[in-house]
Amino acid sequence: MKEGTVIKSTGSWYHVRSEDKLWECRIKGRIRLEGIKSTNPVSVGDVVDFEPEEGEGDKGVITAIHDRRNYIVRKSVNLSKRTHVIAANLDQAILIATLEFPKTYPRFIDRFLLTAEAYDIPGVLVFNKYDLYSDEMLDELEYLSIVYRDAGYKVLTTSAANGHGMEAFREMLKDKTSLLSGHSGVGKSTLINYLEPGLDLKTERISDTHLQGQHTTTFAEMHELGFGGYIIDTPGIRGFGLVDMEKEEIGDYFPEIFRLKSECRFHNCLHLEEPGCAVKEAVENARLPLSRYESYVALVEGLDEDDTYRTDQYN
Repeated sequence: MKEGTVIKSTGSWYHVRSEDKLWECRIKGRIRLEGIKSTNPVSVGDVVDFEPEEGEGDKGVITAIHDRRNYIVRKSVNLSKRTHVIAANLDQAILIATLEFPKTYPRFIDRFLLTAEAYDIPGVLVFNKYDLYSDEMLDELEYLSIVYRDAGYKVLTTSAANGHGMEAFREMLKDKTSLLSGHSGVGKSTLINYLEPGLDLKTERISDTHLQGQHTTTFAEMHELGFGGYIIDTPGIRGFGLVDMEKEEIGDYFPEIFRLKSECRFHNCLHLEEPGCAVKEAVENARLPLSRYESYVALVEGLDEDDTYRTDQYN
């Protein structure tokens, strides 16, 4: 019996790193994790036990999954009531966002950060392609940076084109296991290649027609960093769905709303139409950003994720 870490999943086979050697493993029988209705029983970042197969070289069979410290999920593409575990055992979840080329909308950012909060993973926001921003976009960037820093999140700005912010980004990644996510085309692979040229991850230009990235990463994959730590590169993710979350809980995962919760007149206040609501008062007094409150309301009212995305993307 050997122990290793899953560094890549291709559906039915898993690449497992053990003692500086890579194994190609399959699952024995039907491994299922109690309480998690996921389409993938094993994910990148999982620590597993496996048995080498005799006479099969570097092939093995996964027999058990160790308890996860944490994990992050999204809704399964084809099975709305099932989830897909993106990665497990993370120190931080980093969203790479861009104001244009393509545009990352605040509501998507909020869903990502809420998902990280819900699964007890520190969320980080990195605005990339800083070198391409106009003066108007820089004003928007300054506003958004204030919004998310005031909420309690780390915010960085980066550009692999001129090196802006890259040393700070390197220090953020050092000696940690970090999930890197974002829409296709925001420059995740370019940022990784800048810091770790030997990985030579594939990049693609932005589509001229839709100003959106073309998918270059098909499966989540873990890469070791020469300066310490690991990054998990994920496919361009369109959206995050809320999984097994009651509407009464949603406000607890917006840090700035949670901080105001105790000031509301009613302990079960949903911050919608209730009198004596400290959250609504903070919005009216510009102490709570309207964009964050609107994201919260959309989630509480059950606005479908795809409807939210279309509203942001195409209006």
